[in-house]
Amino acid sequence: MTAQTDPEDLLASLLAQAKVDLQRRRHLIAEDEFERAVSAYSPRDFAAALQSPGLSVIAEMKQRTPSLGVLTDAYHPADLARRYTEGGAAAISVLTHMAGFGGRPEHVGAVRAVTSLPILRKDFITDPYEIAEARASGADAVLLIAAAMEPELLGRLVASALHREVAALVEVHDERELDAAVVAGARIVGVNHRNLRTFEVDLGLTERLRTRIPPGVIVVAESGIHSVADARRMHDAGADAILVGEELMRASDPSAKIRELTQWSG
Repeated sequence: MTAQTDPEDLLASLLAQAKVDLQRRRHLIAEDEFERAVSAYSPRDFAAALQSPGLSVIAEMKQRTPSLGVLTDAYHPADLARRYTEGGAAAISVLTHMAGFGGRPEHVGAVRAVTSLPILRKDFITDPYEIAEARASGADAVLLIAAAMEPELLGRLVASALHREVAALVEVHDERELDAAVVAGARIVGVNHRNLRTFEVDLGLTERLRTRIPPGVIVVAESGIHSVADARRMHDAGADAILVGEELMRASDPSAKIRELTQWSG
């Protein structure tokens, strides 16, 4: 990302960068070797991890963001994973988008090596290959962004995740995207308070969309959650889990921050 990028084109730019890097990675491993790596990993139950009593935390790691710039110069995914695990996170989200967030698929493997928690691979995924790639690297779930694709493709990717035994966290930002997620068969819906085209944050979005989400669907509130008051608000709105990244990346003690955000909910 460059500072000159028009905010309205931000999502398109991130998607284009992800597709370019995907084409590069496709040629790094033979197809039969790739499929062996996919089969060698047995995914953990990401959905079950988010349904424990109280409010669960998906602890996210990323070196930078397009809107905030560099969050840390010393980015060590394995060290962060240990601290997130010690703090009581229910799952860990690993950004693997290099251009926008300083991540790469190899970071999933580094995290898997030091924790037994379920891992969400977070990227701008638009191809079934990336879902299989996530499982091969040790991820248990993938992010699918409704705003990044047409409903028909979203349905195909949700089905592909099911086929690969990987959970799909389907991210939405408005009613139309939520309806598309439901039609696609999403069992985990993430309500992203941040508009991916403008990066503006609206914490009231989970409260407004929650009543439209069918019973039995796990709800994750994402972005802009910084305090215990924010966490309580999401819990009261009906969220099963919160996804927290920026606050943890800036915290001097991420483990303590996770405990602070969850201990009140028992």
